[in-house]
Amino acid sequence: MKNILLVLILLSFIFPSAKAVETEGLAPSENILLAQRRARNTKNVKRSRVRRTTKSPLSQALSYAKSGQYQIAAQALFKLSLDPRYKKQRMQIKYILGLMLYQMKFNQLSAFQFISVIKNMDPKYLKQSLEKLSLAADALGDDTLLNYAISRVQVEKFPRTMRDMLYYRIGEFQMRAKSYTKANQSFTRVRRSSSLFEKAKYLEALSYAEMNNTKKAIETFIDLYDSQADKSVTNPARVSALVGAARTYYQAKNWEKSIELFRQVPRDTEIWHDTLFESSWAMLRSGQFRSALSNFQTIHSSFYDNFYLPEALLLRSIVYLYICKYDEMEKVLNIFNEIYKPVYKDVRKYLKDVKLSAEIFDDVDAMMTEFKEKGEEMDKSKFRLPFIVGRQISKEGDFQRSRQYIRKVEEELRRLYQMSSDWKNSSLGRYAERILKTRLDKARKKAGRQLRRHLVNIRFELFDLFEQEGFIRYEMLNGKKEMVKKKVAGKDLPKTIDEEQERDFFVQNGYQYWPFEGEYWLDELGNYHYLGTQSCE
Repeated sequence: MKNILLVLILLSFIFPSAKAVETEGLAPSENILLAQRRARNTKNVKRSRVRRTTKSPLSQALSYAKSGQYQIAAQALFKLSLDPRYKKQRMQIKYILGLMLYQMKFNQLSAFQFISVIKNMDPKYLKQSLEKLSLAADALGDDTLLNYAISRVQVEKFPRTMRDMLYYRIGEFQMRAKSYTKANQSFTRVRRSSSLFEKAKYLEALSYAEMNNTKKAIETFIDLYDSQADKSVTNPARVSALVGAARTYYQAKNWEKSIELFRQVPRDTEIWHDTLFESSWAMLRSGQFRSALSNFQTIHSSFYDNFYLPEALLLRSIVYLYICKYDEMEKVLNIFNEIYKPVYKDVRKYLKDVKLSAEIFDDVDAMMTEFKEKGEEMDKSKFRLPFIVGRQISKEGDFQRSRQYIRKVEEELRRLYQMSSDWKNSSLGRYAERILKTRLDKARKKAGRQLRRHLVNIRFELFDLFEQEGFIRYEMLNGKKEMVKKKVAGKDLPKTIDEEQERDFFVQNGYQYWPFEGEYWLDELGNYHYLGTQSCE
């Protein structure tokens, strides 16, 4: 064994190694270059091993996304979306970032990412971005985003589960543009199995009414009403269908049928008080003066002191004019002036003093928030705007949609502040806060502009009603003058409303007679009956 080892050692001296042979006879500088080349090759081998064992930042972010780690994925993707090295993958990154934010219920933030992809017209992610933008805009109720998405969608290419929502939203957009025929076609495509069917059916009927096709409108309202037969009598869709049909019968000048349906509206619904006034118009048009005055007894009860209904007082005075009850007529006109002249002055002053639209929104929003919390016990005097006006304009549809959108963005901002400090203070967190605050500021200004328009309309409306009050008062004075002339001439005057008035009919039909002495009871609302007679010859 020792001999073998000795032989090998000797051979190594006789025959040099391959490396020695390779470098033998080279100049010193050439040896240095060869050493550097070998070092670079060694580094490259090491780098290739690192690539095989470590994921790229994009792959890592996508792994977080697939595993449901949305917060970590969103932060990583946001940084990559700003990295110039990933310019080619930017639309993919933004789309997936939008998905992560959407999953985290940041609809407004996700919408911004989808819009970026849509504006870039990236064919690979355009369709998916439109789909998700439509869902985010629907959740927010943002008209601007919805219109933007709807103007670019092809509904037939969308998943069937989304089409009902798109048809409904497209129909809404067409209704606002007064394209009633197109809107009607969109609403009819919403399936009965959809959660949006009731709303779509109501607007479908309304579009027929706007086209003055009262027959089809009534049929559609009745169809909606029948579809809710198994629901409670106060079900919103059922009540809306009933009121819609009653209004359409009024539009068709079928006063009796309109009155019949208005009377079926349950008293414990929010819209009941409004329908009393609307049915009073139908009663006036059909000559049912006593029934109209019975309604007004409820409409003008103390329970509704804080409702904006100037027209109802003038209509009541007109009914008294028809039956020559001039004293009652004058009382009503005086009440109209006592209530609405100060309101008119306050509205004018408010419009003059308040210049910032966002300030108008804040005033009305604070007023209605406190009313929701405290009800009639709230201190109405501390607000610059009359409560009955603030309550009225807060019911307007455009403002309701804007306020709902503002609430959704506020929810996102609260959700952002509830995130971990690392996430809030990250580049994505700071970006999110900036975007949401900017959207809130713009939305408040937009809502304020809507409220200002409604306030201006109320100012013009009241000015017009004051002119009408003047004409009605002139007719009242003429009527009084004629009665004085007849009295002076010795002609018989009509009997007073209570003389020889029989009440047996009401008693026999289950009614109890209690003379009205100025007091109101909640359970009596809607059950008053005016028993007077007309005082005209």
